[in-house]
Amino acid sequence: MAHRFLAVLAFAAGTSFAWAQTPAMPPPHDPNDYPNPYHEDAGWAQLGRPFGGISAVDMDRDGKSVWVFERCGKSDDGCASNKTLDPVLKFDASGKLATSWGAGQFQYPHGIFIGRDNHVWLVEGISQSNVVADVLGEYTQDGKLLRSMGARGTTGDGPDRFNGVSDVLVAPDGSIFVADGHSNKTNNRILKYDRGGKFLLSWGKLGEGPGEFNAPHGLAMDKAGRLYVADRSNSRIQIFDQKGKFLAEWRQFGRPSGIYITKDDMLYVTDSLSNAQNNPGFRNGIRFGHIRDGKVIGFVPWGEYNAIEAVAVDKDGNIYTGFTNTMNFRRWVKN
Repeated sequence: MAHRFLAVLAFAAGTSFAWAQTPAMPPPHDPNDYPNPYHEDAGWAQLGRPFGGISAVDMDRDGKSVWVFERCGKSDDGCASNKTLDPVLKFDASGKLATSWGAGQFQYPHGIFIGRDNHVWLVEGISQSNVVADVLGEYTQDGKLLRSMGARGTTGDGPDRFNGVSDVLVAPDGSIFVADGHSNKTNNRILKYDRGGKFLLSWGKLGEGPGEFNAPHGLAMDKAGRLYVADRSNSRIQIFDQKGKFLAEWRQFGRPSGIYITKDDMLYVTDSLSNAQNNPGFRNGIRFGHIRDGKVIGFVPWGEYNAIEAVAVDKDGNIYTGFTNTMNFRRWVKN
């Protein structure tokens, strides 16, 4: 791949940021040979029933409660076949279920983002069993719908329709970024809207070059306002400014499904789909490291393929992960 490099960035307002030229797999370092300072806090989440598939987890603004958008005890067809369970779940710092809602309202939970105003953004995508939602909504914390984007059950490639929508992120200025795409058979683009939902711009298409995507599965933003895209089927993270200018790609974090950046600019990435065929040398698990240099400093291994997807991190550094095919929600605490 010709584009395996890290760009050197210069920002306005007299502030400069430089990233070291770190290759995708710094030879001779094994991409799985990093310290694991975590262990599972088994049974932490007190739901009272088995979890369904989870590709959507985010922290509450309090930094200690965690939100989960769960597939109603199911996996591939999500909530389409179960209208009785609440898929929107909030757990407090002790693991107790503090809030739940949404029974009968959703079809295929896929993404979640908690805004600075404490609003809950929920993304519904397309399942492998052809459940089509392709809509996202903004809700209050008690489940009142404030607005929706897209049209449920309808796909498209215009600014008001999605095809394989996967994630949403609201920037500090209120701008809305949407990752629209989940495979090489759907859209593969990023869209930007203003705080009122007016379409501003989009970029991307199916491909492997800078600014091209194959399943833009997750979004995150660092303190400098750079947008990080988990370009999953291309086994890389792509980094952009907020106008869609390509800045860098990082391959050292594996084949990313979930991506999360903490307030102190630590990057956490779940790799659920690396194997000998599609990303040789990388094992599944959670890799994490510093934004300032892009270096991986830790790895929490997970042995099951196509399992660990969603990730979020609380203010104490505890990690929360959602699992899809093996359907679970786990908390990891420091040793």
